[in-house]
Amino acid sequence: MAPSNQAGALESASAGPHRLLSSLAVLLAVLMVILDMTIVNVALPDMMGTLGATPDQITWVLTSYIVAEAIIIPMSGFLAERFGRKRVLTVSVAGFVVASMLCGQAHSLMQMVVFRLLQGAFGASVVPLSQATMVDSFEPEKRGKAMAIWGIGVLLGPIMGPTVGGFITDNLGWQWVFYVNLPIGIINLILISAYIKATPYSGAAFDWIGALLLAVGVGSLQMLLDRGNSEGWLQSQLIVALAVVSAFCLTMFATRSFNRPDAILRLNLLKDRNLATSTFLIMAFGVGMLSTIALQPLFLEHLLGYPASTAGLVMAPRGIAVAVGMIVVATLIQRIDSRWLVFFGLTLSAAGTYVTTTYNLDVDRFWIIAPSIVQGIGMGMIFVPLSTLAYQTLPKTASDQAASIFNIARTIGGSLGIAIGATILTRSTHENLQTLAAGINPYNPAFQAWLNSTGLPPSDPKIRELLASELTRQSTMIGFIEAFGFVTLSFLLLIPFVLLLKQTGRASRFAASADK
Repeated sequence: MAPSNQAGALESASAGPHRLLSSLAVLLAVLMVILDMTIVNVALPDMMGTLGATPDQITWVLTSYIVAEAIIIPMSGFLAERFGRKRVLTVSVAGFVVASMLCGQAHSLMQMVVFRLLQGAFGASVVPLSQATMVDSFEPEKRGKAMAIWGIGVLLGPIMGPTVGGFITDNLGWQWVFYVNLPIGIINLILISAYIKATPYSGAAFDWIGALLLAVGVGSLQMLLDRGNSEGWLQSQLIVALAVVSAFCLTMFATRSFNRPDAILRLNLLKDRNLATSTFLIMAFGVGMLSTIALQPLFLEHLLGYPASTAGLVMAPRGIAVAVGMIVVATLIQRIDSRWLVFFGLTLSAAGTYVTTTYNLDVDRFWIIAPSIVQGIGMGMIFVPLSTLAYQTLPKTASDQAASIFNIARTIGGSLGIAIGATILTRSTHENLQTLAAGINPYNPAFQAWLNSTGLPPSDPKIRELLASELTRQSTMIGFIEAFGFVTLSFLLLIPFVLLLKQTGRASRFAASADK
């Protein structure tokens, strides 16, 4: 064997373990950051007592993190170009871990909000830069496998968050929701230092005005989406002001930055059809996915009365199904046109969600778990092809910027989904409560049947209390059904847009050879 061939063989042999460990570093970092977004939700009731906060005030623990993350994600590509991807990842993970420890030590709401702002700001760059790392580490024909590894962290985090958060809070206390990041973070830092390759960087020019417009615009948008439902949307002067500021700043930023060489976010990359279509689809897919993830715990715990730990176990199979869907797609993506994979993924997601629109207050666990498994497989089948297609026709030098665009769209889509789902649930519940209450009269046979089932005389004072409770339960059930119906429709409406993607896999290779 010639010396050059021997060197190539040795390099190829060593690439496997090195790539495996760099992938592990990326997966752990993503899982740590994404999991923290939902794991904290379960611990909020316990935090209220310690921090002396009201139910409305404690939501700032979530809002502060989301807003900080949304502001920094679009800047991740620029930061990587300016300081180097490995250096930014190292600082991000280290800062996230330190901020997590400070959150666990917080003794007031103000301290917690400040530390969560820091946590969100440091953790924001981890997701897009880790995706860019995976894109650059794998050859184009193996990127399906890379995106499956990366996607496990991105999708399993929100899905498994309630399960893990409930277990930790019940057994160790809410502080450990943050402390658990310390050992994971240390392992991350060791792996990043040893196995993540440094990328070239330069003192790139910085558009300060564009950066300010982007930060204010995205921050205002995230605040609007997070607080809109609780503030009454356009009935609130705060929400109207946030909408105006966000629209103005984002329009000015897009106008100013589209073709600027020093733009903080290179929007001209959206001229690439695959990136533009994948970005739109991942944002719209995030609407349905995060609506489901936000609604199901409420349905199980608040309406059906499941304990947090039991609700977590019931939701866990969907997380396993997501991983299965990703693994299946990773093996098929080079043999089957990716558009078909996305099509079947959307169909399965819609079918699984449609079953939830037939729920009632007596639904058993099988009909909760089985549709979620179908839905989870579908979600896994959607995520991998979209994450692969987004970078397929872009040069490697654009990976960091493209990842920033792709992931800010995913983040905003998730926030939209949570906001829309919560709004549909709230308004539908209120409207149906009034409708059902209007039908209560002595001549209504359904009311008489319910009255007889209580075993109490109509004059008993408890009747009014029991009736109010039952009307609330029934109207809330209808509200959940309408919200699940919206999610089903959101998946179905995306199917025609799949045709805008360029075909890949065996079909595209055949077409390419025919052109030759």
